[in-house]
Amino acid sequence: MNTTRRRTVAMLLPLLLVALAAALAFLSGCGARDVAGLDVARARIEPVVFDEAFDDDVYFQAFSATDVYAASIDSLYAYNSRYSWKVVVPPNGSALGGYAGGVLTSGAPRDLADYNALVFWVRSSANTQLNEVGFGNDNTGTSLLSAGRASVIVNNAWQQVVIPIPAPQKMIAERGMFTIAEGYEAQLQNGHSLWFDDIHFENLSTITEVHPTITAATKQYFVGGTATIDGISTVFKVGGADVTVNHMPGYFDFVSSDPAVAVVQGRNVRVVGSGTASITGTMQTTQPDGILKTVDVVGAVALNAYTPPSEAAPAPTLPDTSVISLYSDTYGNWPVTSWNPHWQFSTTQNENYAVGNDVSIMYSTLNFVGIVFQTQTVDISQMTHLHLDVFAPVGTTFKVKLVNYATNNGTMNGQAEVTLDAASTPAFNPGGWSSLDIPLSSFPFNVSLVKNHIGQLVLSTTDAPLVLVDNIYWHK
Repeated sequence: MNTTRRRTVAMLLPLLLVALAAALAFLSGCGARDVAGLDVARARIEPVVFDEAFDDDVYFQAFSATDVYAASIDSLYAYNSRYSWKVVVPPNGSALGGYAGGVLTSGAPRDLADYNALVFWVRSSANTQLNEVGFGNDNTGTSLLSAGRASVIVNNAWQQVVIPIPAPQKMIAERGMFTIAEGYEAQLQNGHSLWFDDIHFENLSTITEVHPTITAATKQYFVGGTATIDGISTVFKVGGADVTVNHMPGYFDFVSSDPAVAVVQGRNVRVVGSGTASITGTMQTTQPDGILKTVDVVGAVALNAYTPPSEAAPAPTLPDTSVISLYSDTYGNWPVTSWNPHWQFSTTQNENYAVGNDVSIMYSTLNFVGIVFQTQTVDISQMTHLHLDVFAPVGTTFKVKLVNYATNNGTMNGQAEVTLDAASTPAFNPGGWSSLDIPLSSFPFNVSLVKNHIGQLVLSTTDAPLVLVDNIYWHK
């Protein structure tokens, strides 16, 4: 051992012990420490996402069903530099996927509260519109602050795009740095390419007005359900022009007019009692003068909450061999692709809802909804009835449509619908479970059509916007 080092340590040890004792005495005399005015530890503050290359902890994650090799660093075009980030959009019918897209994420969370906009430069190989560009999506499926612009017009000249951040003070631990989603466009048969450069966050003085909104709506739920708030956006004035940013509800702070009916729990609205309540919101935003101001959100959601049934739907008693089931706790179920594909103009939301130990599907704000299984169609040619158990607190009419296909994932070659009400057989009535055992002969299919590739079940109504649906199956 080095004897000089040993002597040095021996001489320093008493001094270190004295210093430690003094520090302990000071802390014990302080009592409850006043932390006011102390700096709060922040995540990494770094505005750069891409500049000549990705920033040191930024990487690309392609969306599912897209070409993972669609994005690359490119030297053919760049904005005031040598390199850009290129994204290739596939042509129609490409085996690589129907669109290109993904996110640039940072390895560790970043604090973006000091910035009010994402700014980047972009050019395209053809005149087109970017379907979506934005930030706040980290590709985990748990993002709460995803935001972006839609239908951004681009061409073969470099142009700057600004996407304002609705409430920057909430972006204190974000990994979703940049989002791009661009699909095939009919006029571009061979696909097209996009180039991005200088992607970074800034604090712009040109953002001068903020107008947050939600789509006003009336919605119905059973007690215990989770209310959804749709149509959320904020319109900014950027350099005097309106820029609309569509975003998740996490940027707003919501309040309920009647906590006995609906309560706000973080970013969710839980329905806790029957009655009516109005959900309104505010947003905090930094003004051009740097002052944080609370702005009222234009629009409100009116909730009508109903008491659920006291008992679950009756359990089926038919043997397995006589049934093809889509949804039931009693039978093994056919694979369903989607219980709600959110078709255009459909207002329907869905969630699982438990009545006792039995779980039903709750469809709220129902106008029409598809139950889709066309990748694995069902042969019902040997069945005689379609069965559904439906509970609706209000309403007089409920419609059921069957859609037949030529093959699995083939073209539609027939559909037929029945309308049920209090006078039909079976009857649909509000306020209790309606056991709808519908003869297949009631569906007006063309007699020459063999019903061996049923791929969709469509439910619709004009006045029963809230239903529980259980035990969906065909039988003979």
